[in-house]
Amino acid sequence: MGPLRWMTAALALSTATPYAAALPRHTADAAKARVTNPLLPGGPDPWIVREGDTYYYMATLGDRLAIRATRDLSRLAEAEETVVWRPPVSGPNARSIWAPELHRIDGKWYIYYSAAAAGHDDDAHRGVFVLENAGADPLRGKWVDRGRIATARPGIDGTTFEHRGTRYFVYSPYVGSESDLAIVAMRNPWTVTGPETILARPDRNWERQGGRQILEGPAFLRGPSGDLFLAYSGSACWSDGYAVGLLRARPDADPLRPSSWAKAPAPILKTTPSAGVYAPGHNGFFTARDGATWMVYHANTAAGMGCTGKRAPHIQRVTFDASGAPGIPKLGREAALP
Repeated sequence: MGPLRWMTAALALSTATPYAAALPRHTADAAKARVTNPLLPGGPDPWIVREGDTYYYMATLGDRLAIRATRDLSRLAEAEETVVWRPPVSGPNARSIWAPELHRIDGKWYIYYSAAAAGHDDDAHRGVFVLENAGADPLRGKWVDRGRIATARPGIDGTTFEHRGTRYFVYSPYVGSESDLAIVAMRNPWTVTGPETILARPDRNWERQGGRQILEGPAFLRGPSGDLFLAYSGSACWSDGYAVGLLRARPDADPLRPSSWAKAPAPILKTTPSAGVYAPGHNGFFTARDGATWMVYHANTAAGMGCTGKRAPHIQRVTFDASGAPGIPKLGREAALP
């Protein structure tokens, strides 16, 4: 996420349009397109999900929720931005529209996003909200406001996953001077139920860079052997020490128990000057048409750029080691995406 000062830059970098997103024709050439990082000049907190042959992309824009759709991620910049929702002028979700995630759940589309209350743009008045669309195409149809997720604390960066018949919600609550990771079960995609549990705290040195103790941006991934993974961003987003860490739980573990999750000793993605990647974070995972797992994340292109709208979306293929843990073997400015 980040402080308010990046919002002006974010708005300047993005262009709204009321028209449907361009869908470049899927051809043999597009099937093996060379993707050049970054995909766009800016786009903090990026998210990509694929449905059929179409990739849907969202990112933080500050004052709206918008989707780009394309069959070829190498041409994402050509895909028009379709605004699907704008915040009300007042109320609990009127400002600082951050970190949208688009999910397909039980035949419907859901967008989870962070927002702050009108007149109270501070941590104490932030929460995660949900929109629902029963249509087949998220660019069309009616988006219904399902309101705020009733979490135990104010917070940001909500995500959801299903495991063994139960849906879970994970977010980054404000706990004193920290931002932690918390989990709670869900009765449906917009209603939590039962006790909320703190899963992880910023207790590593690399999670305390930039003057804040922060864990945020959780993203779920199921490993090839059924293990559960939660990638997250640690440290302040304005620090070049901002990086991506990893929690792991076994397939038979109870996700609500903190003891089920083991934290990797070091980040799986961090500043890598040789690849032109600085302060990478707030990642998500998506599956390509060939079934391969990919990571999308934002990063700066030089040191000291801070937490602004110039944080740009990158993608890299994810591989799994002998233990089943995910990682990126080598960062690069180009990637071949089926």
